[in-house]
Amino acid sequence: MARLDPLHVLVLMGGWANEREVSLMSGKGVADALESVGHRVTRLDMDRDVAAKIAEAKPDVVFNALHGAPGEDGTVQGMLDLMGVPYTHAGLATSVIAIDKELTKHALVPHGIPMPGGRVVKSEELYEGDPIARPYVLKPVNEGSSVGVAIVEDTSNCGNPIARDAKGPWQDFDTLLAEPFIRGRELTTAVIDTPEGPRALGVTELIVADGFYDYENKYTEGRTQHIFPADLPPEVERLCLEYAMQAHKRLGCKGVSRSDYRYDDERGEDGLFLLETNTQPGMTPLSLVPEQARGCGIEYPELCEMIVEDALRRAGKLPDG
Repeated sequence: MARLDPLHVLVLMGGWANEREVSLMSGKGVADALESVGHRVTRLDMDRDVAAKIAEAKPDVVFNALHGAPGEDGTVQGMLDLMGVPYTHAGLATSVIAIDKELTKHALVPHGIPMPGGRVVKSEELYEGDPIARPYVLKPVNEGSSVGVAIVEDTSNCGNPIARDAKGPWQDFDTLLAEPFIRGRELTTAVIDTPEGPRALGVTELIVADGFYDYENKYTEGRTQHIFPADLPPEVERLCLEYAMQAHKRLGCKGVSRSDYRYDDERGEDGLFLLETNTQPGMTPLSLVPEQARGCGIEYPELCEMIVEDALRRAGKLPDG
């Protein structure tokens, strides 16, 4: 049953970021779901004329299904703010901070949320020597979906120091974030905004058949097993929910967010580290937020409507509660 009266929703997807294909899948799923409960949907694959096309369409609300820049880094949010068009998910300031993993640390670690250490390095530095002790992780500062992530170990075939001709993110990005590698388990928690306030949905464990939870394992069916709810000590589960809620609130996330963790179970509660908080998590058939919502009794169309409803409420188009 639909939660809202029929609306004209423009689903913004695609674009030109590294996560274009994932965004197209998210957008299609959202558009199909909203149409299934009676809304009129305009599907827009973002190009450079995006502002003119949104103005021409005159939607009641934009569902932002973009992943990566410029849809997730504050650029599109600023454009929509100037246009006065309500939109889903985080606003400009939150988007600027949350997409940058180093800025996210500055926002969250002082409030007691544990995140890995490390530092930002120029890729050129890596050819001279390791920035921190091996094993360590290299990742782009402002990409999602585990795009460009590499684990550098003593046994890595990239050389020591890393060779210029070795395949890795140092060939694609001028600047990378180097963090200590945390052994253990992959966990994630979604938070969704409701009229009563944010709600943490639960904890999923991700078990990868081979390698680590990279882009291919995320979006290739059968490569990763999702365990929901995760089999965790009660205190660790509580901390996952608490840290996700804190991150959602302190960063200023809206609609829905997803916080990802590494958990070294040999260290107990001290082995849990927040890696990042996603302000526009995937909405594909393999995505974690719809899966957690479904496990909590929220079907996919209802989830999409809840996100739209939150956007309209924030824009003053719906009464609180």
